[in-house]
Amino acid sequence: MQQVDLRALKAMLADGAEMALVDLREELIFSQGHLLFARSMPLSRLELNFARLVPRPGTRVVLCDDGDGLVERAAEILSCAGFSNVHALDGGIPAWAAAGFELFSGVNVPSKAFGEFVEHASATPNISPEELQRLLRERRDIVVLDSRPFDEYQRVSIPSAVNVPGAELVLRIRDLAPSPETMVVVNCAGRTRSIIGAQSLINAGVPNKVVALRNGTMGWSLAGFACDSGKTARAPDVSRDGLAWGKTAAERVARRFGIARIDLATLERWRADAARTLYLFDVRDPREYAAGHVPGAVSAPGGQLVQATDQYVGTLGSRIVLIDPAEVRAVMTASWLRQMGWRDVFVLAQQGHATEPPAMPILGAPPPPELRIDCGGLGELMARDEATVIDLSLSREYLRAHIPGAWFAIRSRLERALAKIPLRGTLVLTSEDGVLAGCTLPEARSLTDHPVRALDGGNAAWLTCGHALTADDPRMADEAIDVWLKPYERASDRAAAMREYLSWEIDLPGRIARDGSANFVQFPP
Repeated sequence: MQQVDLRALKAMLADGAEMALVDLREELIFSQGHLLFARSMPLSRLELNFARLVPRPGTRVVLCDDGDGLVERAAEILSCAGFSNVHALDGGIPAWAAAGFELFSGVNVPSKAFGEFVEHASATPNISPEELQRLLRERRDIVVLDSRPFDEYQRVSIPSAVNVPGAELVLRIRDLAPSPETMVVVNCAGRTRSIIGAQSLINAGVPNKVVALRNGTMGWSLAGFACDSGKTARAPDVSRDGLAWGKTAAERVARRFGIARIDLATLERWRADAARTLYLFDVRDPREYAAGHVPGAVSAPGGQLVQATDQYVGTLGSRIVLIDPAEVRAVMTASWLRQMGWRDVFVLAQQGHATEPPAMPILGAPPPPELRIDCGGLGELMARDEATVIDLSLSREYLRAHIPGAWFAIRSRLERALAKIPLRGTLVLTSEDGVLAGCTLPEARSLTDHPVRALDGGNAAWLTCGHALTADDPRMADEAIDVWLKPYERASDRAAAMREYLSWEIDLPGRIARDGSANFVQFPP
């Protein structure tokens, strides 16, 4: 593994060639300060996530940590998996900070910063919660469109809002607001998807007045207004006229932003190209994806792909193909990725018939049978008080439901967790589906003299076998530093967390300018 100094990394980020910048720290630590284009891939779950985000073994990879040994451990895992072009940031994140280079707090920072860039560059109009509440109270001709995924909308929404995830807006707006006199308000939880959604409609040439709800549902709550929850209002099926209007609008957008189309033959050539990374995303509603999609395509609803690009695309400078038989959602998503600085983004208008998602690649081999234990075997050990169960699931999943008596631990910090756990009998590792538990067996066996086994199928199998999971009696052998909590997930003072989050978003453009590595593009009208 070669060391890369700070200046060399700066040059790599600017050279346009493919590269994956990987931050190996736990998500909460990552959220407190990281490089702008770093992807959060904690060592704890590296085997589960790495090949999904960085699928090509020859990719130039730069690993970074806090100088605490995570890089060396990750390099060994990647080397065994065939990744041969792996580098380490010399001195890690502390060296970057000591040199005066910018570090960013939060998550999904490139996408969040891009939303603020769009609002400034396009002067996207917005409406305050107070003004929207007045218009709704007066029963004005207005429609509120919630641009988030359905599950987020169901959790909390603006009164009267209809769920229309971001990439669906241009496709469905004609049926939702057929009169040009209807005001259209687009909201999300905070700012990014409201801004991008509203500007999507404006870019598409919607004749209506379109505005973003300033600060989304958080702003609505902070203004003292009640949100709804449990709502199920979704956009109707697209009409023939609505589809025709959406396609015409998308064609205008495609010309403005230089969106190129490809055919299946081109896709197959690119799939066979070992020198380039290819991501294949179906940007439609997940229900449409489940009904039939192009084999190998991953479901990535367009609004979420723009909102959290770093959670889908690990390799900078890669090829991205967006699939939508109607083209509208793919073109709108591509227009935003192009403005974010992604050069090689293409649209494929193709219907598919696959109904199962592609298997997610896992690094490494599963453990041998003699190191696994089934639910019956674990139940017998527990009945004799001869087992210590350690759960390596994400802390939010552990706290929601775990095997009775199980301890929570973080895989990358297992040694310190074991020092806190009174071990009895066989140490049994478990996780959400057992895969991570199996990956952790070698290091766990090196840390204790007790026999160690991995639970086949993990907590999911335990539940399927008729055993109970519980939220009671959590046993935390480590802090919950593995997850960054959204403001509404915080245990206390959510209003303060919302204000802090919104201020953070608004402040991003200045920090992006100081960093200098973003290449957001403002296209002419």
